[in-house]
Amino acid sequence: MRCWAPAILLWGGVRLAWCLIGYGCLSARQYCKILNKMAVLSKTKSTLEGLVRDSSFKWLLGKRSFFDEEIEEIEKFPSAQRNWLSELSPFANVVVRRCTKILGVSASELQQSFNTEAIDSLKLTSNYARNLLEYCCFRALALCTQNTGYLGDKKFRRLTFDMMIAWEAPASSSQPLLDIDEEASVGVEAFSRIAPAVPIISNVIVSENLFEALTSSTSARLQFSVYDKYLSGLEKVIKKMKNLSQSNLLQSERSLREEKILEVDGTVTTQPVLEHVGISTWPGRLVLTDHALYFEALRVVSFDKAKRYDLSDDLKQVVKPELTGPWGTRLFDKAVLYKSISLSEPVVIEFPELKGHTRRDFWLAIIREVLYVHRFINKFQIKGIQRSEALSKAVLGILRLQAIQDICSTPSLGCESLLMFNLCDQLPGGDLILETLANMSEMKENERTNNSSHEKGMYSISALDVASHLGFGMGTALSDPNENELVVGEIAVGKMTPLERAVKESRNNYEKVVMARETVDGAKVDGIDTNLAVMKELMLPVSELGMYLVSLALWEDPMKSLAFCLISSYIICRDWLPYAIALLLAFMAVFMMVTRLFNQGGTPVDEVKVVAPPAMNAMEQLLAVQNTISQVEQLIQDGNIVLLKLRALLLAIFPQATLKFAVSLLVIALTLAFLPTKYILLMVFLEAFTRYSPPRKASTERWTRRVKEWWFSIPAAPVILDREKEDKKGK
Repeated sequence: MRCWAPAILLWGGVRLAWCLIGYGCLSARQYCKILNKMAVLSKTKSTLEGLVRDSSFKWLLGKRSFFDEEIEEIEKFPSAQRNWLSELSPFANVVVRRCTKILGVSASELQQSFNTEAIDSLKLTSNYARNLLEYCCFRALALCTQNTGYLGDKKFRRLTFDMMIAWEAPASSSQPLLDIDEEASVGVEAFSRIAPAVPIISNVIVSENLFEALTSSTSARLQFSVYDKYLSGLEKVIKKMKNLSQSNLLQSERSLREEKILEVDGTVTTQPVLEHVGISTWPGRLVLTDHALYFEALRVVSFDKAKRYDLSDDLKQVVKPELTGPWGTRLFDKAVLYKSISLSEPVVIEFPELKGHTRRDFWLAIIREVLYVHRFINKFQIKGIQRSEALSKAVLGILRLQAIQDICSTPSLGCESLLMFNLCDQLPGGDLILETLANMSEMKENERTNNSSHEKGMYSISALDVASHLGFGMGTALSDPNENELVVGEIAVGKMTPLERAVKESRNNYEKVVMARETVDGAKVDGIDTNLAVMKELMLPVSELGMYLVSLALWEDPMKSLAFCLISSYIICRDWLPYAIALLLAFMAVFMMVTRLFNQGGTPVDEVKVVAPPAMNAMEQLLAVQNTISQVEQLIQDGNIVLLKLRALLLAIFPQATLKFAVSLLVIALTLAFLPTKYILLMVFLEAFTRYSPPRKASTERWTRRVKEWWFSIPAAPVILDREKEDKKGK
């Protein structure tokens, strides 16, 4: 009816004009003008309706989602039943239909292929829809990523995001027919499952941290606008890396190992890079490749020959943050220190900036990433295509970090948390993640060989394949394209890979470490006197036990001391000392288990109550510090005197004392050589415990006095302080 409306209106207008002419109210010339105007109006209306039908002015009639368009398109074709899977939700069916267009097969054929390749546990009713959806997505993504420039394709970006939306509610019973608009968002589970299927977008180890960085301003839900901006940033940094690697920059130095340039700095005068070696400082250009770090010192009109700081060979390299400043002072935290056994002195690379140390943190993270990936390769002796795969993972991680920095100048997380090898160095159990990563490719290859030759469809694409299709394949293993097919990705349909399990366990442990760290930070107090008061309170049970043992040793209560002496001597004589220690440890374990049993109901832990010492003003604090320093100095002096007297005894500076000391050592040596251990322990215990007993108290005091007199009579070895070098420096 809508299409006939212009004609009806036109015919009505013509009839009305004829009537007016008949009654003499309208001339023929006026009649012709009206006809022309009505024809123009009719043509304009037809044009507008055509534009609306072509979606050019859809915003005038309201926004229709792509989901509605896909559903309508499915219903138009007679083969709609073949493109609709009853087990999947409407939106999941739309996603699968787009996958079928990419793969060139129908949805029913994809389902049949999944039923053939999948093991029985993946075809259970509870997770069948999600597993089927993952299978379709992984196969479609593996084919899409073989095309050059797929990151710049708007349809590819939308498809990967829609896969995450569909993953959250894949089953027909889990999602009604909703209107999915452009503002739909996804959670961390869907992102961590779908995004690592394309390794340039994410990685299993860093996926949660990457999601947190992308959703720092969107309440832990990822929106398509942010995701699209992130993929645009990835496309830009990939083009930048390809242009740098294909340029003539350091071509002769890079040609031997086919090194790829990952980052360059120092080319802008407002962001210089300074190299400190000893007392010399030079500005220049810093270049990082996948094997080494290069620095070209800036001369008048050109750059000097590049210095190479290797990151691939095992040279005991140390890369850490460093402080710099004028005349050797340590004031500014804006530098990176590189040290190895191949250098006579360490090199400090400084990244000056007015505020903060963002540039330094970024460079420190990416230098360590290259260093750590080569340590991983050397440790597990990875060679060939697996080596290229490991390098590809590190390079893709650096590209992701660069893209994040382009869309967010100050990421909410540290740079190292977005790089997998840096993160493994920090996470508890990170060494187990790397060990699993080293063994994973071989394990999956064995599984594919033993189970089915078509099982590769059950895995996501590998990082090496992605790097190859993006145009910067790593290493020389790419010469055989069939060999690349042996490498599969980190995500498997419907199950957790060993790498995912290792990462999950490590993250659970990391959460415990974070919680413990928060309690540690909350328990820290300021001030020496306050910390001493806290320590005194915590050591109160131990100090009370020690005071009780001292009272027994001093025989303040003879009956208790005698009983303790007899029982202890009997335990030593019967060789029951190990059993006594074991009984004590067992008692402590039982006490902790009982305490844990009674605290399962969530009973709050009793806080340690400490009486705070009186507050001190600045002068009192200064005097307290000075007094403490004096006491420490006195202890050091006493220790030095003891060492000097022992040196005098060994060198026989005082022959009579040396003779007595040598005889004493000989007696002790003979005793240790010929007496059983239990008798030696018994003698030591009785000697130490019965010193102040009533029968031995007087003799103990005499022997103690004689030993002190003998010790004080020993001269100390002479000491001469050589100040010649200091005098020369003063002159």
